[in-house]
Amino acid sequence: MNIEAYREFCLSLGEDIVEKLPFQKFKNGEGVLVFYVMGHMFSFFDCNDFSVISLKCQPERIEELKTQYECIGNPYNESPKYWIGINPKTAPDNLHQELTRNSYELVKAKYTKVKKG
Repeated sequence: MNIEAYREFCLSLGEDIVEKLPFQKFKNGEGVLVFYVMGHMFSFFDCNDFSVISLKCQPERIEELKTQYECIGNPYNESPKYWIGINPKTAPDNLHQELTRNSYELVKAKYTKVKKG
């Protein structure tokens, strides 16, 4: 999946998604595109080096996913306890779509509860 197809997929997940380039003031951060739901990140990658997409994930799934798929490793600049990195060049499209949807739903569910509670 190329960068534009992935971007379109992220935006198709819901009308509540916002995309930003929030790290433009930081060296090596100016090209990082972040997707948010309810004001919180669920996916991001460097537009200048589309080799890792960082996604939120359930901690109990992370080791199994890393063992099962070579294309899954550590995230870029986030806690590997709660985030995974996926190589978009080697991962099957259906895998990044499933894991991106999972990340979106995970973050949305967490902050929907916080907002209600």
